[in-house]
Amino acid sequence: MTVPILSVKNLNVRFDSKSIIENLSFDIQKGEVMAIIGPNGAGKTVLFRALLGLIPSDGRIEWPKNIKIGYVPQKLAVDEDLPLSVMEFLRFKGASDEEIYEALEAVGFLKGHDFLRSRLGNVSGGEFQRIMIAYALINHPDILLFDEPTAGVDIGGEETIYSLLERLHQKENLTILLITHDLNIIYRYAKKALCLNREKVCFGVPKEVLSPEILEKLYGAKIGVYEHNGEHTH
Repeated sequence: MTVPILSVKNLNVRFDSKSIIENLSFDIQKGEVMAIIGPNGAGKTVLFRALLGLIPSDGRIEWPKNIKIGYVPQKLAVDEDLPLSVMEFLRFKGASDEEIYEALEAVGFLKGHDFLRSRLGNVSGGEFQRIMIAYALINHPDILLFDEPTAGVDIGGEETIYSLLERLHQKENLTILLITHDLNIIYRYAKKALCLNREKVCFGVPKEVLSPEILEKLYGAKIGVYEHNGEHTH
């Protein structure tokens, strides 16, 4: 029996007297892509912060020894006047320029490109997300945590970001945890889905567990889910 790359047992998170996550348990195997879905305020980002050890929690979060974790938060607000170039920002990771260029190449930026001298606050939403993914890839993580990686990105950019994630997953056999609201993306890329609304509502293969009844329970409203030429949509 293989040892999970992440095992969560009876996780509870409270802020003051308010319960945010209750008795959550799940396992993820190396190389899997898991999508985390749920309404706003369901505890999805809080779960990531707990997994990263950024907030206190009760229960067990078990990672293999010396695991390297990459994290891409929701889109950050960067002041246009911030006197910091793309390359200067990436150097904050403390890696060699060679490692930085390798990560940039993985997300589609070429070495020596003038873009790397651009101010961080002047790049487009799609470019910024690719920069954040490159930042997370520096030092070759074992697992990547993505919190809505296309928030604030135009539709064309969204497809590019998700195609990039799929390519990285296949090339590196990376384990990916992905917060998203897009059911199409879940059906296309995720091997598992975790439905979260403070507690676990469902967990398993998306096409098996994301029934209309479960989605109604999760979101509190009817959400149409149907298949079209083998593709799921909503």
